[in-house]
Amino acid sequence: MCCLFGLMDCRGYFGAKKKTHILSVLASECEERGTDATGIAYCTNGHLSIYKRPVAAHKLRFRIPGDSRVIMGHTRMATQGNAGRNRNNHPFPGNAAGGKFALAHNGVLYNDRLLRQTNGLPKTKIETDSYIAVQLIEQQKALDFSSLKYMAEQVEGTFTFTVLDERENLYFVKGDNPLCLYCYPRCGVYIYASTEAILTRALNRLHLPLGKPERMELRCGDILRITTSGQQAFAAFDASSMILPWGYWSMWPDNHKNSGKNQTAEKEYLDELKSVACCYGYSPDAVDRMIAAGFTTDEVEEFLYERGIFHAAP
Repeated sequence: MCCLFGLMDCRGYFGAKKKTHILSVLASECEERGTDATGIAYCTNGHLSIYKRPVAAHKLRFRIPGDSRVIMGHTRMATQGNAGRNRNNHPFPGNAAGGKFALAHNGVLYNDRLLRQTNGLPKTKIETDSYIAVQLIEQQKALDFSSLKYMAEQVEGTFTFTVLDERENLYFVKGDNPLCLYCYPRCGVYIYASTEAILTRALNRLHLPLGKPERMELRCGDILRITTSGQQAFAAFDASSMILPWGYWSMWPDNHKNSGKNQTAEKEYLDELKSVACCYGYSPDAVDRMIAAGFTTDEVEEFLYERGIFHAAP
């Protein structure tokens, strides 16, 4: 579980000091979903820069240049790849057709090694599963809707990606992991975080004079590009494989019995299941939906176990 966050200031509404403050507050709220590492990407003087460290967000001292209109950020909870080795942390650098880009990922990918082997991609010292997304884009020799669609349909697991290029175009590739994006049309400002709760807390602390925001709803399978001038364009990828196999649930009894655990133990068990679920390609929200549908935690565990066997079968 990690957190994506960021700011687009398309009309230069904020100065450098204010942008730095906004990003600092936003990042600190995102610590809820990860404290192992923090990183940001931004452009200044036509050059893409990535600044990341293996520390919690409140310990990272941001300094956003005045000419940077778009800042893309990430707080990390490490699942694969030692956060102490900074190369394993987000955002990751990439290069496509001579143009640099930065990529951040929220989720877990479990076919990265297989993709590297089957696609003939080069070995890398980066141990994080997310880096396969960079390599797949680079393999297409372009950063555009087509290469992002290709990447999103190749990877297996849970994800939402953000990608920033040297021209300050920001892409959102929305999978089954959460994302909350607010737009302030009057000021040309966009602010986002992985969850609405995190974004709301940050905005309540900031008291920005921007008026009421409009929430941009992105569905699983959407790709959104916002240019540095604020223009929006949409594309889509095939996300059918990310939809939970609801028909599979019909094998379970209609009358689900209580597992017999006390309330505290049940909550701890549920939290553990959510962390394990990512290894099988399901988000914590997917586990919550199963529980809401009437499944006990024992049944969810058995479901994940069975799916794990099916995925591992030759």
